[in-house]
Amino acid sequence: MKYLDEFRDSVIAGQLIEKIRHLSAGVNRKLRFMEVCGSHTVAIYKAGIRGFFPDIDLISGPGCPVCVTSTRDIDRAVKLAGMPDTIVTTFGDMIRVPGSISSLQKKISQGADVRIVYSPLDALRVARENPAKRVVFLAVGFETTAPAIAATVLQAARENCGNFSVLSYHKVIPPAMKALLAGEEVLIDGFICPGHVSAIIGSKPYEFISTEYHLPAVITGFEPVDILQALYLMMVQIRENRPAVEVPYSRVVKPEGNPLAVRKLQEVFQPADAQWRGLGVIPESGLVLREQFVRYDAMRQFDLSVEEKPDPPGCECGLILKGLKKPADCPLFGRACHPRHPVGPCMVSTEGSCAAAYKYGRS
Repeated sequence: MKYLDEFRDSVIAGQLIEKIRHLSAGVNRKLRFMEVCGSHTVAIYKAGIRGFFPDIDLISGPGCPVCVTSTRDIDRAVKLAGMPDTIVTTFGDMIRVPGSISSLQKKISQGADVRIVYSPLDALRVARENPAKRVVFLAVGFETTAPAIAATVLQAARENCGNFSVLSYHKVIPPAMKALLAGEEVLIDGFICPGHVSAIIGSKPYEFISTEYHLPAVITGFEPVDILQALYLMMVQIRENRPAVEVPYSRVVKPEGNPLAVRKLQEVFQPADAQWRGLGVIPESGLVLREQFVRYDAMRQFDLSVEEKPDPPGCECGLILKGLKKPADCPLFGRACHPRHPVGPCMVSTEGSCAAAYKYGRS
């Protein structure tokens, strides 16, 4: 298929649905496939794909970068916003994520200078325009956004910009997928791998899924036919007992990924252990600035020590991000926690499981 309309074609979708139903009927148990991309989560809810397959359980994993940012890291950002002569810049969703006692949104109401930007280069511009202030970019994201932030740090270094820094909460996806499989806490029969992340890293980082755990993994796009095609390919792999990593999303993802973007990322960042909400500390699942860029590392330029606090009482975001519970299983869902008054981050982000379930999944 070549054109976008074909990936929304109801006839093609219907044919795939019948094929998937036929294949899944031959398996004597309910299969569980996990997506680890917030855009896939939204697409699956929006297209109502879950309702077509009584023999398949589609579960959402840790695919939303805002959602997996820990309460402690939010508290650090809130502390940073309260410091004098400091401007915090960030993408929009992070403003509303509640920490243990406050949020960036509340800090704004108390007079803090927190600004939403649409690019890390916008944050660098704010630094140029405010030489007497310390400007920090709150960098939250996966491999998709890290190269642009790496390029911004390199640009700041070329300009010798001394009042700009990055608070890096970047995370990388494959170690989290491996931690889920190794933990054996949640049964997973296959992964719908993230399309955006894979456009950067390619398909090779997922090969452990088929070689070590003998499970199917398919990198796909975000239209209904894309997702149905991924489910069909995983079902074929299971029925033929030949686990592999497949890339039907070849119109965007190449096996080698984007080598230039990966080089920029690796030039500025290095792997480090990172705290994931719900999953705990996962070795080498985060990205921190390399030593030569220490002057741009807000974690080492500011005192951001905070006390470790538990997640809000009743909030099940951690279990939802592990695939152990679904949004509707949370006692706060749709009651105390809703998009206008989110208790946990999964209800804040438009790519969060709870926000998607609230908007598209309620009957």
